[in-house]
Amino acid sequence: MSYQPEHFGVWFELPVTDLAKATAFYNAVFKTELNLIEDMGPNPIAMFATKGPEGVAGHLYPGTPPARGTGPTVHMSVPDSIDETAGRLKDAGGAVVSETISIPAGQFMYCLDPDGNSISLFKFNETA
Repeated sequence: MSYQPEHFGVWFELPVTDLAKATAFYNAVFKTELNLIEDMGPNPIAMFATKGPEGVAGHLYPGTPPARGTGPTVHMSVPDSIDETAGRLKDAGGAVVSETISIPAGQFMYCLDPDGNSISLFKFNETA
């Protein structure tokens, strides 16, 4: 039998050129509060919060992002509609690079953060 974990992706890390500015961007776009942690590892990080300990999350860290739009894409859950979240993303200095794409699980839109990291705004379909 092949390996089939509940969550194949377990963590993500996004390199940013200015941790404070990137934290403000993600807080505004996703209506969240990243947690600044300065005493774990060699660098400070800003960690995304999840509802429970089994949630898949990640963090921002001071580093060199890949060339604009060339790195892997992190799909991130939106707090409201994709259009509302995309509006906040643009207002905060990000860029939308695709139309909304529908798939069986939901909808998403490719975007770039101010550092050029590729992210997507993802909305799961409502379940009955």
